[in-house]
Amino acid sequence: MRTIRDLDTVELIIEAQSLLDALRRSERTIDAGTLRALQQSGNYVVGVFDGEDGSERMVGASIAFFGAPGRRTMHSHITALLPEYRGRGWGRELKEHQRQWAFSREVGNITWTFDPLVARNAHFFLTVLGARVTGYSVNRYGIFGGGDAGAESDRLDVEWALADIAKTPADDAVVETLAIPSDVEGMRVSDPAAAQEWRTTLRGQMEELLGRGLRVGGFDAERGYLFTAD
Repeated sequence: MRTIRDLDTVELIIEAQSLLDALRRSERTIDAGTLRALQQSGNYVVGVFDGEDGSERMVGASIAFFGAPGRRTMHSHITALLPEYRGRGWGRELKEHQRQWAFSREVGNITWTFDPLVARNAHFFLTVLGARVTGYSVNRYGIFGGGDAGAESDRLDVEWALADIAKTPADDAVVETLAIPSDVEGMRVSDPAAAQEWRTTLRGQMEELLGRGLRVGGFDAERGYLFTAD
């Protein structure tokens, strides 16, 4: 049995802080005081709980905050699950919960960023959820702890139009593709130098393709990023 609910007590907030720090392998991903302030001011601060064995356990969390009022947006800052709960539909259920929560507050778009080298996220965000890439930035957050700890934090910006889900482009609309490793997270542990080389290579290719006026229209597990001309 799994549940998703607000982190509305100090105890739950502290538990979420510890969970996120452990997942991101950093000293502090987001402090409990900030989480509490976001929750009390009406933003999206939830935990995912597994109650299968009869004793409830927090296995994930998601934090988002409202954007510019005129745009009816919300920015999803962190969404994370313990590794053993990935690939089981829990992440999709959590994002659907976030989507319905946003709809109920008249928010039509959710934005976030992600590391363009992480294939599982590219597939989930662009193919499964139908979010759209809206931009690319080099070293967005600087060198910091987390999934790419010690490396520059290049990011793709995405926007999830909740009532207008993007579709994977037709084959005849794809003009370029850009492949990435299937598991760069494992590579960062086993061969950090190779992972950094991929970062540099992808950066150059991404900037060249976007500089030609192409846009990222989707993602394919075999071909990588799919670029279209419109």
